[in-house]
Amino acid sequence: MNGNHEIMNIEADFRYVTRNGLKEFENRANWFSIGSQIKSLCVGLEKPSDIFYGIPLVCKNVPQEYQHATRARIAALRPDGPIGRVVEVPRDYGFDRINEEVRDWINGLMGKFAPAPPYCRGRNSLIWLRKYLNELAKDCDCSALEHVLATIPGVKRMIMGHTIQEVGINGVCDDRVIRIDVGMSKGCINGLPEVLEIKGNSGLQILTLNPLYQNKSKAYLDADNKEELAYMFPQYAPKQVEVKA
Repeated sequence: MNGNHEIMNIEADFRYVTRNGLKEFENRANWFSIGSQIKSLCVGLEKPSDIFYGIPLVCKNVPQEYQHATRARIAALRPDGPIGRVVEVPRDYGFDRINEEVRDWINGLMGKFAPAPPYCRGRNSLIWLRKYLNELAKDCDCSALEHVLATIPGVKRMIMGHTIQEVGINGVCDDRVIRIDVGMSKGCINGLPEVLEIKGNSGLQILTLNPLYQNKSKAYLDADNKEELAYMFPQYAPKQVEVKA
């Protein structure tokens, strides 16, 4: 599953990457190089390829102290790199073709420095569109959504990230659009953890740590409409853990 930030990283667009995010890949590249040197000493094994092959020695507009780390991140995430291996859909495309083309691009079949497919770029592309993410429900393009859902057999709703929802997970267009980006990162709004649960025929439930919804859960859960969003407040709140790269 790839979103706009995954596509940006594959294209070596690191505008939202932290220093630790670069350092992490620098460390990985160092160990990868050591492993390659060891493999090259083993008889019968294919000579390891240079993961930095084709990457400029100097990256433009990057401070000297981050040059190696930036090159390491490019090497790992570019099409056919070590990690790369692991809206409205055009009528003549469909999701199967889109998934196939993006997979081929990530695997480097379109070239190591090929740009992302056009439907992954631009403000109205699949992974950048914000038509249904406005804070005010009245400003969301629900009529366009009707058309999109009608072209995809069996699909009842769309679930989206990309734009932080300060009120937490919520729905618009009669809950046919569910917005799930709660901005948990400290670099965003340090939002409270929330999870959208889709389980069998029980409808949708939001598992939240927001105390504002603690007394609302029963009213939502007793609603006759199974398609309504229900809020549940966990009895035991998980302890927050800070993870460093």
